[in-house]
This record gives sequence, structure tokens and C-alpha cells, in this order.
Amino acid sequence: MHEQIRLDKWLWAARFFKTRSLCAQEIGKGRVQVNQQLVKASREVKPGDTIAVRRGDTTTTVIVKAISAVRGPAHIAQQLYAETSESIAAREQAAEARRLAPEPARDLTDGRPTKRDRRLIERLRGGG
Repeated sequence: MHEQIRLDKWLWAARFFKTRSLCAQEIGKGRVQVNQQLVKASREVKPGDTIAVRRGDTTTTVIVKAISAVRGPAHIAQQLYAETSESIAAREQAAEARRLAPEPARDLTDGRPTKRDRRLIERLRGGG
């Protein structure tokens, strides 16, 4: 048996996406690349291929280590690939930037009151 499988099946088995149809949609939108090339969901992947999956503002780059057509537990799925060191560093840097980013609600000093503000106003007016 040769070690190749459809890209959408592999992404599903490796638990990058919840369903195969979601895998195919993301591939169709150009959010998944194999060896720096845009591909179709039917593209065959094999061990050694590099897959880049873009989710939001972060891109996860992995190298295929094994092939599986069945979706198993997460700890088994993680053995199908190895994330590159550049990808790990970029992901950690993005997480740190999100952690240090200011709270979006802090910028709401102007404009409509928040639900909490509205409740406080109603309480002060004696209506709540």
C-alpha cells in the first residue's frame, strides 16, 4: 500500500478541522497550501510534505510524518505531523500579542453605554 491520502482526509484525520466538508471549504478558499502551492482538496499528500494552514491571523506550518484515513483521539492525531519551529515561534508570538493587547471594551468611553453601564444607570434612577 502506498503512503498517500487526499489532503482533505488527512486534515480531518489530523484534527485541523471538524468535518471533511469544512476542510474542503478552507482549501477552496486558499487557506491551505502544500509545499508553498495552492492546491485542491483532492491533492494527494505523503510523509515529508509541508502543509501551511491559515486560521484567522495565524498560519500553522506542519510537516506530514504519517498518513491516517481514520480520525482518532487528539493525542494520536498529533503524531501525524510535526509543527515547524518557525510556526511554533510565530504562534507563541501571536498569543503573547493577544495577551498584551488592550481590552476592546476599554475603548468604549464614548458612544452607547454597555449592558453593565445601562444596568448601573437604571439602578441609580431607581428603576431596578
